[in-house]
Amino acid sequence: MPRYCASPSAPRKARPRKGASCGSPCSNTRMRSSWLVNSEDSDRRAEEEDAALHGAPAAPSAARRTTGLREIFLFTWALLATAAVIVLAVRNLIFMVSDGMGPASLSLTRSFRQHVSSLPIDDVLTLDRHFWGTSRTRSTNSLVTDSAAGATAFACGRKSYNGAIGMLPGARPCGTVLEAAKRAGLATGLVVTTDVTDATPACFAAHVDYRLRQDEIALQEVGEGVLGRSVDLILGGGRCHFLANHTRGSCRADDVDVVGIAREKHGWVYKSDRKGFDELAMGRNVSLPLLGLFAASDVPFEIDRQNMADVYPSLSEMTATALTALHEATKDSDQGFFLMIEGSRIDHAGHINDPAAQVREVLEYDRTFQIVLDFLEQSQTEGVLVATSDHETGGLATAWQAPNELPVYDWYPAVLAKANASAEYCSLLLQQHLASISSSSSDGSPPSKKSLIDWINQELVVRRLGITDARDAELAALAAKPEAATHIFSRMVSVRAHVGWSTHGHSAIDVNIYSSGGPGTERLRGNVENTEVGKFLSEYLGVDVGEITKELEEKLKGRPAGREVEVQREVETRVHPEEWFREMGI
Repeated sequence: MPRYCASPSAPRKARPRKGASCGSPCSNTRMRSSWLVNSEDSDRRAEEEDAALHGAPAAPSAARRTTGLREIFLFTWALLATAAVIVLAVRNLIFMVSDGMGPASLSLTRSFRQHVSSLPIDDVLTLDRHFWGTSRTRSTNSLVTDSAAGATAFACGRKSYNGAIGMLPGARPCGTVLEAAKRAGLATGLVVTTDVTDATPACFAAHVDYRLRQDEIALQEVGEGVLGRSVDLILGGGRCHFLANHTRGSCRADDVDVVGIAREKHGWVYKSDRKGFDELAMGRNVSLPLLGLFAASDVPFEIDRQNMADVYPSLSEMTATALTALHEATKDSDQGFFLMIEGSRIDHAGHINDPAAQVREVLEYDRTFQIVLDFLEQSQTEGVLVATSDHETGGLATAWQAPNELPVYDWYPAVLAKANASAEYCSLLLQQHLASISSSSSDGSPPSKKSLIDWINQELVVRRLGITDARDAELAALAAKPEAATHIFSRMVSVRAHVGWSTHGHSAIDVNIYSSGGPGTERLRGNVENTEVGKFLSEYLGVDVGEITKELEEKLKGRPAGREVEVQREVETRVHPEEWFREMGI
């Protein structure tokens, strides 16, 4: 067990809850408010960083025997009382998932941060200082997992097939740590930057055989599943799955108003925009259950969101809000809380091979990790933070060399620093530009090739990506195949930064585990299966997912078993981009 260290930058041993004493109930104590000051300090440091980122006796007598028996009784009573305190001790557990982040992402981001902030080579990320072990990620039906099977391993502590949402092979449901925590009286929460119905959050609060059944997942998350409501707080994106299909902004296939059901039937407080988020006062003005859906689908990449902060809250803001809200909800309770936080869009940056977007996502995740550490450090309730990834995405390599090219053993973070927008956002701007031109043209004719190329170069390539040496072939490809623009923009940045990628999907590489340290975390040292992480979560909280599984099996008996489905992420284009790069001479 690591030694307790007062510095939030070093692994810490969680303290026993203050106010707990043998033979008396564990009194609930308030978390010291100074963690918020630390959080504000962290925010200030983040703002400075963002600015840098952008630019064994004889028989005793009877009396002695009596005294001895009394001493034995008192000693035994003390032991039992101590055990009771241990069992009844309030615990908070924060579990963080860095979706798609592999070891190379840390190396990429560390070097990038050192470059843009002029830091020495021994200045490392908060995550680096809390490295704990590594995790193996395969699913039951593939050496390469998807996020659904990965999150099911965390939530249920069981391996499953790709595409499974809280389900086991044979489409059998498995109880989750969040559901078991709620049943035991803990408060629960989910914070993500993707759709709250996406694979990772869904696996903790829903049970469907197929991960893309997001309409059904939305219903279960607000309390329409067989277990009723298991979540107290949900913050993220994916609003479109909660709106009836006759409503503007809906993406549901049916006319079910999930927001209405959540409010009227299950008592949820609903917030849908930045104004609503600000009304929460960073968690000091929250009534649970709280449903906050701040984007129609995904929250924008952090590199883009920084320029839209008046519209979308960040992962760190939502996390600070959730921590305060859950603390306030449990400060007078004999139970703590369980919170799952996901840095969701690290994965998306890997899928589109965008290194400039990915480093900003990892930096924001690292910043959020520090905020959780600050909270635990100042909290007088015992708590543990464990973090890991479900898989790696993109096959990232912090170097790239073309065939027959002389060795260049280097990569260039300055290229990433020049970009102030993601490839995804640049692609969106291109689509909007094309649509505006088409609508303004009297005869609907497309713009001239030269004028389009000039606009792409000046407004997107130079202004947004910071690339001033675009090749004619690259610009021509963007004009000719705008539907492939996301991949082309990403490739343009990666090639110049000498950052390599081996896939637009997931890889089977082992991923890192990080922790604050604390009771039981030593079992996660070394190299472990992802299911060991899941088992730790339920064992640390002392909750029984097996009982939840039995209840689910009983209540779902007789319903269609469903089917195991291999789920693959839908790509933005049906054509592989390799041919375009070949045409571009890259």
